[in-house]
This record gives sequence, structure tokens and C-alpha cells, in this order.
Amino acid sequence: MKKSLSLTFSILLVLVLALAGCSSKSGSDGESTNGAKTSSSKSLLETIKDRGTLKAGVNDALPGFGYIGSDGKNTGFDVDFARAIAAGVLGDPSKIEFRPLSATDRFTAVQSGEVDVLIRNTTWTTNRDAEVGLSFAPVTFYDGQGIMVPKDSGIKTLKDLEGKTIGVETGTTTELNLADQMKAAGVNYTAQTFDNADAVIAAYEQGSIDAWTTDKSGLVSRQSTLQDPDAHIILEETLSKEPLAPAVKDGDEKWADAVSWIVYATIQAEEFGITSKNVDDFLTSENPEIKRLLGVEGNLGEQLGLANDFAYQVIKQVGNYGEIYERNLGPDTVFKLERAQNALYTDGGLLYSIPFR
Repeated sequence: MKKSLSLTFSILLVLVLALAGCSSKSGSDGESTNGAKTSSSKSLLETIKDRGTLKAGVNDALPGFGYIGSDGKNTGFDVDFARAIAAGVLGDPSKIEFRPLSATDRFTAVQSGEVDVLIRNTTWTTNRDAEVGLSFAPVTFYDGQGIMVPKDSGIKTLKDLEGKTIGVETGTTTELNLADQMKAAGVNYTAQTFDNADAVIAAYEQGSIDAWTTDKSGLVSRQSTLQDPDAHIILEETLSKEPLAPAVKDGDEKWADAVSWIVYATIQAEEFGITSKNVDDFLTSENPEIKRLLGVEGNLGEQLGLANDFAYQVIKQVGNYGEIYERNLGPDTVFKLERAQNALYTDGGLLYSIPFR
């Protein structure tokens, strides 16, 4: 009997040790059962720093936001925010690879890892947040959908579009928004879809469609490229809310946090009056909030996995939000877009940074 009990105890001991060994192995999600992260769960932030370059998905055909300038380089409002992220993560806004993406392939590029961040006039929506699997940074541009028509068409309101053909780019939120608003207005129309914005505009200029719709910022941008910009108007009606924001692949909180706080840094800098030209003067400020923002005091950058002076690098090398806006869309550009809702909350707009503390 004693030998039998001894044998049974030995077998149980072996089983317990075997189970303990299994429990310490990593699960399929890259995390051990005791909560310790494994190398497979490495944040994209660390990968980018090791790689030494940021891969950004952008538009290359939307003047003011993302396009190829006369010097052959990517330029625009969204492009500058991509450069700000490179400055914040790598300390150098030039350490970036731009990947031009269409409206239909942009989300696949994020999910497949072709790009690290998407900054391509992309609207933050429930479906894209939940079903598509994106994680959005703070809104960089508050927009709304509009409609452009020829000035001599006699079209002044949505009601005047009765029986008309309206062009819309596929793979965007604009088609559904258009259907919703025209149904609400009781207007019958024909929607003609196109694979890209260039095709929509070509059809519009040729007269094969009566109007075309996209975000109002896009309408203003594209109007500047038409053969006779003054021959067209944008209707006053705004069909939707279009909060445009950078996006990353969902599931990597560390990387999403880094992108978000870099965006916030540009907004907070403008509120403090810190610009690319005077940022060095603020390094000796006695304001504790400014000290934390610029990395003079505390370790906020380190907590995010960034250099403590990440915000300083962003502001010094790219600028604050106002500088980025004015440089690409402001009164000294062909677009002359008013800040409106894209002004700081202190000026009646919607821009507001979470506290740096």
C-alpha cells in the first residue's frame, strides 16, 4: 500500500510540474498567462525607432492637404502632420517614407502594415473605429461634406438638384451621406460613382455629371485646379460632420498614444504661443506646464516611449498647429480657408489639448 501511495504521489507531482511549465509559455496572443508580454507583442513604436524611418500613408493629389509640389516633394497639411510624427518619434521630420494611397486601398495598407500611420483626409466614424479596426488620434481638421456645381447652372440649394446626376468617389463616406441628406430633403437624383477623385472631376468638367460632392475642404482644394475656378460655386449646405484624423492599426495602445500626444503637442504649443521661431526662448520659462511640454522638467516623453523633448522637436522642426494650418491652408495660400471650427477653443473653435501633466 505504501509503495502504491508513493507511486501515485510521484505521478501527481510530475503532472503538476508539467502543467506549471505549460502555464509559463506564451499564449497565441503573444502574452504569457501571468501577464508578461513577449517579443511578439512588441509595439510598432519600437519597430519604427529600430527601423529609423516612419512609413506614412498620404494623399498625393489633394492640393493643400497632400500633394506633390513643384519641387517634386510631398507637401500639405496632412503631410506636415506626418512629418511632425517623424520629428516626435525619430527627432527628424525627414526620416519618413510617403506612400500615396487611394480611398479604397488606404485601410488595407494600415491593416497589412504597409504604412505605420494613415494621414489622408480620413473621417473618424463608428464603423472604421470598430469594424475596420482603426485607432484614431485627435482630430486635426473638422470638416463637412459639400457639393460643387457650375455657377451658371442655376443650382443654389439641394432642392435644385432634383433629377440631377451627382458624382461621388467610391470607398468614401460621401455616398451614404449624400443618400441620407437627399432622402431627407425629398430630392430624387442619380449618384454616379468613380474610382478616384481625378475621375470625378474629369467627368464634372466634361459636363457628364451635373455636380460632385466630397468634403468641403476637398472642394476648395480641387476648385483651385479647375480650368476656370471662378466658374464654379460650393453650395452653402453642409451635408455631414467630417472629423478628419490620423489613424493607426487598432490593438497597439503604445503607438496610438505616441501619435495622439504628438498631435496634442502642436495644439498645446499654439495655445501657449510657442512657435518654431520662439520655442528656444520658452526653454527658460518658469511656467511648469511649459516645462513639462518641452521636456525641461518631468519625464512625460519617457512615459510615452519617446524622448523627453519630443514636443520641442516637433515644434522646432515642423511648427505648432497654427503654423501648419497657415502654411498650407491660410490666407496667404490660394485656398484662404478660415480657421472657423479649426481654431483653438479660446478663439471659439474646437481645438483643445488634453493637459500635459
